[in-house]
Amino acid sequence: MSELVYYDLKRTATMTPSMPVQVARELGRRIVAGTYEPGTLIDEENTLATRYQVSRVVIRDAVKILVGKGLLDVRRGIGTRVRARNQWSMLDDDVLAWHLSAPPNPAFLKQLMEIRLAFEPKASRWAAERATDEDIAEIEAACVAMEQEGGSVDNFVIADAEFHRAVLRSAHNEFLKAMEGVIYSALLVSIRLTNKDPRENKTSVPFHRAVCNAITAHDGDLAEELTANLLNDADHRLDGNVANYA
Repeated sequence: MSELVYYDLKRTATMTPSMPVQVARELGRRIVAGTYEPGTLIDEENTLATRYQVSRVVIRDAVKILVGKGLLDVRRGIGTRVRARNQWSMLDDDVLAWHLSAPPNPAFLKQLMEIRLAFEPKASRWAAERATDEDIAEIEAACVAMEQEGGSVDNFVIADAEFHRAVLRSAHNEFLKAMEGVIYSALLVSIRLTNKDPRENKTSVPFHRAVCNAITAHDGDLAEELTANLLNDADHRLDGNVANYA
């Protein structure tokens, strides 16, 4: 699973990025991967300009982008230092996507699952209480896509992500939209970590179907309970794989 799938799910514009954005992505990937560790200085401006065959202005603009995402701190007379992970803008789409290019990080995945468990069951309850007919049709379509997908792993994961996105949007809570990236990153990172076809998990699709049916029936209690069960099942299945990287 590449970060391009993440950007596709987010429906990010596919226009060719500017040179500063391209350089920021290259540096950002290295920071997230740990090539530049927190607290260390990155290479100085001239070295980076030579490496990427760009002007120093491009390097400065790329650094500004990463400063805005909380990854870098620029100090005059000292240099440009990588900030601690707890200072990164972790909900930023690029920061989430760059984790897909980095070596598997079990702690990062565990935290993603904790956030999902904290928010998604309530989102399902609110979806059951507030979903319009159009919302329910979108949830149903994603569920059917999961049930019928027998070829592409990418298509199955996309359908899975679109199911959870549809549920979040059906909750009609503007703050939950920021959680979409967490879902996409959690799904894509878990596939990389386990290196397994998610369709081989026979319990996953029935869990999703049960949640869909509860929301369709406008049963908030049941939708919340079933979503918690679905996520706890996923979390437990990942525990064994995460232990191999710990």
